[in-house]
Amino acid sequence: MNNTKLTRRVLLQYFLSLAAYMGGLVLFTIIGIRISTSITWQPYDPLYELLQWVREYLLLILLLLGFLGWVLITYHFITKPLRYLDEIVRASERLATPSADPIFLSDDIKHVQDQLNLFREQAFRNGILAKEAEQRKNDLIVYLAHDLKTPLTSVIGYLTLLRDEPDISPELRARYTGIALSKAERLEDLINEFFDITRFNLTTLTLESERTNFSRMLEQIISEFEPVLSEKELTWQTEIAPNVELLCDRDKMQRVLDNLIRNAINYSYPETAVFISMKPKNFHVEILVQNHGRTIPPDKLQRIFEQFFRADSSRASATGGAGLGLAIAKEIIELHGGQICAQSANEQITFIVTLPLGI
Repeated sequence: MNNTKLTRRVLLQYFLSLAAYMGGLVLFTIIGIRISTSITWQPYDPLYELLQWVREYLLLILLLLGFLGWVLITYHFITKPLRYLDEIVRASERLATPSADPIFLSDDIKHVQDQLNLFREQAFRNGILAKEAEQRKNDLIVYLAHDLKTPLTSVIGYLTLLRDEPDISPELRARYTGIALSKAERLEDLINEFFDITRFNLTTLTLESERTNFSRMLEQIISEFEPVLSEKELTWQTEIAPNVELLCDRDKMQRVLDNLIRNAINYSYPETAVFISMKPKNFHVEILVQNHGRTIPPDKLQRIFEQFFRADSSRASATGGAGLGLAIAKEIIELHGGQICAQSANEQITFIVTLPLGI
């Protein structure tokens, strides 16, 4: 549409320029004739002889001047789109290395300038986000690689003690074995995080949906966390509507719920309750996971679903958070046509998930 307007504008300018030139040429000729005839000339005046010559060949001169003007105006307007094209090509080359500096083009192609600046801003912003994500990933890998040494050293140390001291008491042997097992499990968690990072970057999530009793699935997942809850001195508060069915990918939705519940448990104050509700609401089902813990600042809350972002990096080693759980959860929920958001105030953290009932 804008290109059609530009073509019409250029053509209109072309014909108006031709008309103005021809009209100006005719007007100049008429004025020149009137002025020359109003003056009394002497036969020996050189200017008079020139005017006589011009009058004799006036038609030919007008044709030549008209043709010359037409050639120059036509050349100008034929090359005008090429100049626009050169501007656009030069501006497009800047998109290969986007910067914060805006692109400026001629007024006639301002709509192209606006589009190119939009692409430039998006590319520049995406480039910054990609660099930040890459840096966070690299930092995370460095942290994980460093964290791998601690449990591995402990496992080797306690196994060495068990090998070098065969006469230790059964109680001490059981204690050393338990510590070695705990450290080995921590080592497994860290290795799984490396696999998560690789899978998240190299694969595209696809759904294998089937009709699911979502109420029963949520209750089952909650029950599996009972031992962890007791260990951390937490309690449940649940409000789950019965027999709510959804068409969803069970494995991936279980991962979403697991991530949200695990996140709530890991970041809860001791001797508090983790609240979980699930109920139909209009044409959606709303899932709410709420816990009592340190308030997340607004700037971190806005980034909580970004890849490799951790709201509390000081607790990453203890909780095993790779900064991928919430990012993956958000992608899975959006693939199901739903939405997820986070709220935090007054030492409460709330995650709200909405999923369409009719998918």
